[in-house]
Amino acid sequence: MEKEKIRELLADIRDGKVEIDDALRTLRSLPYEDLGFAKIDTHRDLRKGFPEVILCKGKTIEQITEIVSRISSENDFIMATKASRDVYEAIKRVREDAVYHETARIVLIGRRKRKRAKGVILVVSAGTSDIPIAEEVAVTAETMGNTVERLYDIGVSGVHRLFDSKEKLFSASVIIVVAGMEGALASVVGGLVDKPVIAVPTSGGYGASFDGLAALLSMLNCCAPGVVVVNIDNGFGAGYFASVINQMAGEA
Repeated sequence: MEKEKIRELLADIRDGKVEIDDALRTLRSLPYEDLGFAKIDTHRDLRKGFPEVILCKGKTIEQITEIVSRISSENDFIMATKASRDVYEAIKRVREDAVYHETARIVLIGRRKRKRAKGVILVVSAGTSDIPIAEEVAVTAETMGNTVERLYDIGVSGVHRLFDSKEKLFSASVIIVVAGMEGALASVVGGLVDKPVIAVPTSGGYGASFDGLAALLSMLNCCAPGVVVVNIDNGFGAGYFASVINQMAGEA
């Protein structure tokens, strides 16, 4: 049904019955491909500027490979997050060009052409144990066409390490702070800079951190203005949002 609508729309454009802007609005509202267990949003790229991303956590390998196979028939570029090595190896049997970013647990397939944004996104991690989520942030932002710098293991237990890197903080366009435990680093960074700060609580920490809940609540209660918070371990969401900010700043 969707392909028939697209063919009719193209015929109307060719015959001068529909303006191109009207056709684009129609395409944005077209539905999805229903696989039964998943509904693939085939026009996410048109609406949002970036295609639908596969969240592998909670899906079977068979479901993931079927989604990859079906998306590949329409798009060359695919991104999958929270992917184990087993998932990557299964995907690679479907798409030989799949690349695995093991620390970030991200699989990238194909190449996405995109104009690079001018600003720099700085990804900051409180501890070494926060690096996997920080890398999910960084790889996401890089994939979306941004220049990314990394500043890892500068938590508040040794806050002098942060001050030694203050020039990176001050020159960045967007800063993403990734922290577990009590999540205090986001407040410290937010109080120092005049740029937007995105806080990412991680599930790392001792028992009373409650798998990231302590850091999440601390970041939500941040008194420094200009700090927003994403959900626990949501590195992809933080990288995506930072890219939106950075891309819009470049267009202004």
